[in-house]
Amino acid sequence: MLHWIEIALRLALAAIFGGIIGIERERKDWAAGMRTHMMVSMGSALIMLVSSFGFMDIVGENYAELDPSRVAAQIVSGIGFIGAGAILFRKPATVLGLTTASGLWTVAGIGMATGGGMYVAAGITTFFAILILWGMQPIQRRFSSKFQRKKLRIIAKNKTNPRKIINTLLATEEVDFANFSVTRTSKDWIIEIILEKPGNNRFMEIVDELEHQPFIKKISWDK
Repeated sequence: MLHWIEIALRLALAAIFGGIIGIERERKDWAAGMRTHMMVSMGSALIMLVSSFGFMDIVGENYAELDPSRVAAQIVSGIGFIGAGAILFRKPATVLGLTTASGLWTVAGIGMATGGGMYVAAGITTFFAILILWGMQPIQRRFSSKFQRKKLRIIAKNKTNPRKIINTLLATEEVDFANFSVTRTSKDWIIEIILEKPGNNRFMEIVDELEHQPFIKKISWDK
């Protein structure tokens, strides 16, 4: 059995490694922030310790056959429940939290490596995780912004006919849209159109013309 100082060291390192990745998520104000990542990593390290050393008192007994990896293997499948809780589905065609879910899955692996005494592997993985989550963001924005879907959001007055607005916008044959939705509130019509591309010149001209119409309250773009 490990000395209690070694156990404390592994659990503390797992919490630190998880906290480093959690700080990056905390910076973006996600629900799964620093404390969540620390708990996942430290908990995974504890389960790894239990799986490796928790049954030492019956090792060698004739009535017991032990598989040290059996308990630890449940972390890989069990962490999926927490990851699924971090994923948010918004209408239409918008999914948030996939990066946080994958981060939690990676943090669980870091905790397992730390609990198993693989400090170098855990440290290197933490470094690369931070590099991917933080350092790669400017590169991703630069190269993928042209290919990201754009959402056109139009707020029109209640007496407006939303069908006329949609027909006007989508009349341009070159417009490549994924879907659209129309929502009515007590005062307004909210029209959302998901575009595969930002739109051609004619489409942008139509949007500009609509923006100056008296029945249009607001037009905005979102990614």
